[in-house]
Amino acid sequence: MPTYSALTTLMGEDAAEALAEAVEKLDPAPVGIGVFEIEDDSGLWEVGAYFTEKPNEVMLEVLALAFEARPFALSELPEIDWVAHVRRELAPVEAGRFFVYGSHDADKVPADRIALQIEATVAFGTGHHGTTLGCLRAFDRLFDAGFRPAKVADIGCGTAVLALAAASVLPEALILASDIDRVAVDVAEANVAINGLEGRVECLEAAGFAQPRLAEAAPFDLIFANILKGPLIELAPDMAAHAARGGIAILSGLLVVQAEAVTAAYLAAGFTLEQREDIGEWSTLVLKKG
Repeated sequence: MPTYSALTTLMGEDAAEALAEAVEKLDPAPVGIGVFEIEDDSGLWEVGAYFTEKPNEVMLEVLALAFEARPFALSELPEIDWVAHVRRELAPVEAGRFFVYGSHDADKVPADRIALQIEATVAFGTGHHGTTLGCLRAFDRLFDAGFRPAKVADIGCGTAVLALAAASVLPEALILASDIDRVAVDVAEANVAINGLEGRVECLEAAGFAQPRLAEAAPFDLIFANILKGPLIELAPDMAAHAARGGIAILSGLLVVQAEAVTAAYLAAGFTLEQREDIGEWSTLVLKKG
């Protein structure tokens, strides 16, 4: 399947964020989009979008003109076996007590860590990305501080690495892992089995909290949501509705420049910001429901 990239630059963060939101609404829609500051003191920001279908070039031209951006540079990217590439390139990851590794690194697992075997697949979340790593670190710190949630939800679970981390240290907890993508749910179920945690993590196909099992199990003491800025903001009211009083939400999938907007949405929904960690260009938020 070919992949296409569309890249442009323009002045100012607000304009770049607005352009990115407009690009997200195109048909065909991008499968991923990023907004990055060009670190040369020029004030320029880059907006990049990736598509699995050739994007509408006319609409890209219109958007570039409307937001006073440079014309989009459209490219067809070479097909790469990313799974094989990732398996070759990714080393194990340590996040506090957790050690995340692929089967090719099974001989490197230290005896004093909780080992989570996660294979590189089409589902997101191997532990190497700053967002997943940030969530694992945040949970590790909470656990060290004595936090023992009885009910956990991993919304947009991808490989379910966060749900597995919770299951590995919370033997009595109810843990649900959901994703909008059926393939991700299948991957999550496979990872549950690989790690010997059958019966400890229940994997569900769901868009956000729109699933009867999630409603039935609520309220949750801990909710992971490692997704994207837009869905995180949209989910803020539902997150509040499904979180227990005093419950914790660990959020990521957002750029450092997006953290304030996401935080504001959750403050408005009744959460307080307990902690924020930035890893590279990515941010992780720990919020508590009042």
